[in-house]
Amino acid sequence: MSDATQGPEVIMITGASAGVGRATARAFARRGARVGLLARGREGLEGARQDVEKLGGRALAVPTDVADPAQVEAAASAVEETFGPIDVWVNNAMVSVFSPVKQMEPEEYRRVTSVTYLGTVYGTLAALRRMLPRDRGTIVQVGSALAYRGIPLQSAYCAAKHAIQGFCDSLHCELIHDKSRVRLTMVQMPALNTTQFGWVKSRLPRKAQPVPPIFQPEVAAEAIVWAAHHDRRSLMVGWPTVEAIVGNKIAPGLLDVYLAHTCFDAQMTGEPEDPGRPDNLWEPVDAGHDRGAHGTFDRRSSDTSWQLWANMHRGWLAALAGSGLAGLACVALLNRRRR
Repeated sequence: MSDATQGPEVIMITGASAGVGRATARAFARRGARVGLLARGREGLEGARQDVEKLGGRALAVPTDVADPAQVEAAASAVEETFGPIDVWVNNAMVSVFSPVKQMEPEEYRRVTSVTYLGTVYGTLAALRRMLPRDRGTIVQVGSALAYRGIPLQSAYCAAKHAIQGFCDSLHCELIHDKSRVRLTMVQMPALNTTQFGWVKSRLPRKAQPVPPIFQPEVAAEAIVWAAHHDRRSLMVGWPTVEAIVGNKIAPGLLDVYLAHTCFDAQMTGEPEDPGRPDNLWEPVDAGHDRGAHGTFDRRSSDTSWQLWANMHRGWLAALAGSGLAGLACVALLNRRRR
C-alpha cells in the first residue's frame, strides 16, 4: 500500500466499465489514485477513464476478458509499466444468467464460472506474482451475500461467489503460514442498482431487478475503498447481507422455504422481458453507449447504509459503549456508598 513517500496509490479494478467497478474507480480517483481499468466494453472503459481523470486521478484503460489469464497478466504488466507497482487489486468483474436450473445450458455455467470465479482467481494470481516479492499490497474480492446463501434463478452466479469464498479461505491460511504482509479481504454486497440488470442474460418472463432493499453502487465503492485500507478479513455491507448470512447459518432449511415462496417475484419487475434483447454473457453490449455506474432503479435505491457505517466504526462504537458501561458502573458504586 502506498504512503506519502511513495506517491499516489496504484489501483487495479476489473469490471471497471460500469456498475460497482465504475463507482469504485471514481472513489479511488477522488483520492488522487492511478487506476488501471479492466473490462471488455470499450465505450464504458473510455467513460471510466474520463471519470477518473476529471476527478483528479490518472487512468489506463485496458480492454480485457478476465476469463483469459494471459489477458489479465498482460493488463497487469501494462499498468505497472505505466504507473508503477500495484498497491490494491480489486476483483469485481462478473457475468450472470437469470434462469431456473432446469433451463440452464452447460456452456452457460462454464462461462459464468470462467468470468466470475476464475476471473477472480486469475486476477488474484497476477496480483500475488507482484505483491508477494514486495511483501505488501491488498487484494479486494467483491463478494456478495450470495457467497453464503444461494437464491433461486441465479444458480451459476451464486455458485461462483461461493467458490470465491472457499478460495479466499485457503489463501488466507497460506498467507498466514508464509507470514506474508499481503492482505486479502472480501466485501460481501447487498442488492445494488447496477447496470447488470439491463444486459444480463435472462430467461425470466419479466425484467430482472435486484431484490429490495436496493443500494446505490457508491455504497459498495465506499466499502471497497475502506476495506482496501483497513485490516478486516471480510466486510458485510447492508443489513440485508447480515440477515442473509446469519439467517442461513441458523436455519438454512427455513430460508429455503421462505425464498421459494418470495424470491421468484422479488427478482422481477412488472414489465415483460424482451427475449430477443442482447446480453453480455459472451460479448459486451455497450457498443456506442456508455452505461455508467447506475442501473434503472435510482428512485428505489438508498445512497447510505447505517449498517456499513456502524461496521466501519465498530471499534469506536465499542469503546463508546464500554465507556458508557463504565460510567453506569461508577454511578451505581457511588449510589451504594451513599447508602
